[in-house]
Amino acid sequence: MTEVAGTAGEALNRANAAHKLAEGKFLYEVVLSDDSVKFPVNRDELSPEAEARLAELVQRLTSENRNVYLEIQGHTDATGDAGFNEQLGEARAEAVRRYLSRNSIALNRMATISYGEASPVASNDTPEGRAQNRRVAIVVLS
Repeated sequence: MTEVAGTAGEALNRANAAHKLAEGKFLYEVVLSDDSVKFPVNRDELSPEAEARLAELVQRLTSENRNVYLEIQGHTDATGDAGFNEQLGEARAEAVRRYLSRNSIALNRMATISYGEASPVASNDTPEGRAQNRRVAIVVLS
């Protein structure tokens, strides 16, 4: 029973976060997928380059001093099991959320979501395309 209640609570938290996003006004998006910031296959660790890009985002968020809300979207390529990719996308988004939280961005201003392999930006038929699909996008809303 506790596990079901915990799952229901998590669902309610996600629903509340989605409601906040629906009310928010899109400001800009930061995507961690360029040549210097790619997630290795089946991994969710942030590279030093990714951390540097996130540090720039933290600087921007704190200097603008806006009360913004962040949706952190985790994506994968289409290799492997779809269920695993869903979990991997979530783990990538959570890695970014943990970094931002450690650097003074309030947890209640962030939500994570995994798109797994469902929203590719490039073809999964080439190594280059798959590398582009292994990304995290951060949508900034007011």
